Amino acid sequence: MHPILLTFAADLNINSLTYRKFAQQQIHYALGDTGRSFVCGFGTNPPVKSHHRSSSCPNIPNTCDWNTYNSPSPNAQILYGALVGGPDNNDNYSDDRSNYVSNEVATDYNAGFQGAVAALQALAVNGKFN
Repeated sequence: MHPILLTFAADLNINSLTYRKFAQQQIHYALGDTGRSFVCGFGTNPPVKSHHRSSSCPNIPNTCDWNTYNSPSPNAQILYGALVGGPDNNDNYSDDRSNYVSNEVATDYNAGFQGAVAALQALAVNGKFN
């Protein structure tokens, strides 16, 4: 279940503390509690080859083409705070820009991620983890 949905369920007094803690655990997982962050430019061993055209291109006037895309080098630009797709069902992850499933940066899950982080911060400020 998505962390933001867990915070909403908790607000409806459905296993409040359990759901809030689980939401927090999921966000901390994405931020790198297990030794690898899935957020660009943040935490331990963050992704450096996100599947994102603009971040893989070098600064102008350098050429941005398929050779740049296929390069094994880290992206020239860092998308600070962007969540990549992340690991598969078996918790395997490869930082490979051609693997769009694991490394794409998309607005749908980044919006949910930011909303969940904001909800958890609001809960912490209001002392609702006790």
